[in-house]
Amino acid sequence: MSVSLKYAVVERERRYLLATLPEGVTSSSEILDRYVTGTRLRLREVRENDGTVIRKLGHKVRLTEGPAEVACTNFYLNDAEWTALLALPARLLRKKRHLIHRDGLVVAIDEHEDGTLVAEIDDRESPSDFVPEWLDVVRDVSNDEDWTGARLARSS
Repeated sequence: MSVSLKYAVVERERRYLLATLPEGVTSSSEILDRYVTGTRLRLREVRENDGTVIRKLGHKVRLTEGPAEVACTNFYLNDAEWTALLALPARLLRKKRHLIHRDGLVVAIDEHEDGTLVAEIDDRESPSDFVPEWLDVVRDVSNDEDWTGARLARSS
């Protein structure tokens, strides 16, 4: 079956396990991901520091072997839709996302409940292997299935 990209955004993400959170965080938000059991669907609630809450339903389809390149489609949800979908069985992942805008890059660093730090760099249309020296990289986990959100999520 071919994958239609008509409404999808292609993500080409590299992920790195970090030893420390770099300086220069420009914003942070709290994220609750609910990976719906038996599907490629994810419910996401983002709580910004200013009190804004964004809720969406995401669908991810892999374009290559491994997790590095996916087509992602999102639908923004109102309160009634969010509440209805919460009844679906899911695995949960809570994290704090820190954004750093530096050297022409936007780097998202997820701080997990256990303190683990995972940096994500989305290469968009220009694949690269450039890693800024200010990232204290322990290991490249871009193609490691164990470091995908769905794998890190826990039973609710």
